[in-house]
Formats: sequence, structure tokens, C-alpha cells
Amino acid sequence: MKKNEPIIQRDIYLLSPLKKEGTIFLPMITFSLLTQNIELSKCDMLMFTSKQAVLSAESINPLWKEIPCLAIGDATAKQIESLGGTVYHKPKIFYAKSLSDDIIKKFKDKNITYLRPKEVSFDSKHFLAQENILLNEQVIYETTCISYEKKDAPRKNAIIIFTSPSTVKCFFQNFSWDKSYIAIVIGEATKKHLPEEVCVYVSDIATIESCILKAKELLTANRL
Repeated sequence: MKKNEPIIQRDIYLLSPLKKEGTIFLPMITFSLLTQNIELSKCDMLMFTSKQAVLSAESINPLWKEIPCLAIGDATAKQIESLGGTVYHKPKIFYAKSLSDDIIKKFKDKNITYLRPKEVSFDSKHFLAQENILLNEQVIYETTCISYEKKDAPRKNAIIIFTSPSTVKCFFQNFSWDKSYIAIVIGEATKKHLPEEVCVYVSDIATIESCILKAKELLTANRL
């Protein structure tokens, strides 16, 4: 920043369904269950790629906790453990492809059931099928967009935190991108869904807390 240059006031907007201190709450998505039953009798392991999948499984059939789990990352793993489940493995890189790569290397002889949302950003079943590995899938919930009016759009110069590809999709269903905005995303998979013209930073760790920390670091360093 140049000397005597006015400081731009930037608000931090969080598009996650979870409220976090220090941010403006602007949730983009809501969840609903799609089934009242989960078939658990034929699997050796369960695969989770989101916290919401864990919460949905708990609502449908709490017996999921008796089966070892594969978790996509820290946030999902912590949710599993907080409800009494066991995390058998999580990948070093928190993406569905990384978890699928680990299945090929370490768990190809296991009968794995993927408890998933209706829409996914990576097709693990197809990816593993190319290695002759059958991944059982059960769609247990779906994500839908929350509707807003144009007047609800983030103020100019906002820092906007996107926590999933779904939050990107739903944001652009509601609002246009202002060139004064800055985006922070939870990972590379989410970044890929943003238009090329968006100024974007990727959080150091794939958690909401890390996204918020990144936003505050940028403000403190006067890099914006």
C-alpha cells in the first residue's frame, strides 16, 4: 500500500451453512435427506467426503458408527469421531481423488460403501471402476440453493469465502460478481468452479477456520 493511500474497508462473508465469529453469515446452501434407510450389512468400510454426509448418516441409522470409516479430511474426520465413529484412514491431500488413489493402493480388497450427496464434484465410482474396483454408493442427502434478492448481495470490496463447489454454484445463481470482490476458497476443487476473472486465494488447510485465517492475514498484511 502506498503512503497516505486510504485503507479499503472489507467485510468477510462466509457462504457456509455454519456461522463463524468475525464473518458475515450469508449461507448459500441447505440440506435435505433423500432416504430413511442405509444398508450396512454388506460393507467393510464406509467412505465419507463431507461433514454433512456424516450428520445425515447419523440421522438415518446411528449404527454406521460400528463400521470403520475413510474420511476425506480433518473436518470430516473430526465429525466422525465426535459422533463416536472410527476413522481408519484419511488422505494426506484432502480431495476425493486422493482418497480414491489411496483406496487403489491400500483398500482394493475391501467392500466399501460411499455415503454421498446427490451431486458430487468427483466421480469416485467411475474412477475406481477403471481399476476394476467396485465402489458401492448410497445417495443419502442433497444440497439445494437458498434464494436471495439482489439487495442481499455482499457489499463492494467484500472478501467472500466459498467452502464448496455448491456454494460457488448457488452464489452465482443469486448474484453477479463485482470486480472489487476477493474470493477465498477451501481448496483447489472449489477454485475450479470460479470464473477465470475472479481474484482468488486458496486456504492453506481445507477447513473453514483456515479460510477465515487467510482472509484476516490478507487484511493484516495490507495485501488487498
